[in-house]
Amino acid sequence: MVKSTRHATYELYYHIVFIPKYRESRLTGETPQRLDSIFAEICDEKGIELIESEVRPDHVHLFVGSPPKNAPSLLVNWLKGISARWYNQRFEGRIKWTRSYYVGSSGSVLKATIEQYIEEQGS
Repeated sequence: MVKSTRHATYELYYHIVFIPKYRESRLTGETPQRLDSIFAEICDEKGIELIESEVRPDHVHLFVGSPPKNAPSLLVNWLKGISARWYNQRFEGRIKWTRSYYVGSSGSVLKATIEQYIEEQGS
């Protein structure tokens, strides 16, 4: 869905994947539900739209929407850094993420969408 801020109209979605340190299958038991909750909290706090979250035993998939002011690398920093810190403060068992990650943009632009945007600018 197209969204807007004061100065931008946008539709930016990112697929983010990252893994625990040493690629261990540690994300089991209650950990996936706890991480889902933490990811939702982070997104609410940072103004990011969490569309989908899937925590697998050895990796995490997140699908998020964000305003253009947030670079994809910043989103990843927030999601990995804050989630590890909050998880380690709240629960036993430590989570550490590797430094690497995957991020891909997703979305489509139709000719009609661009035409509508141009028409609205004349108002």
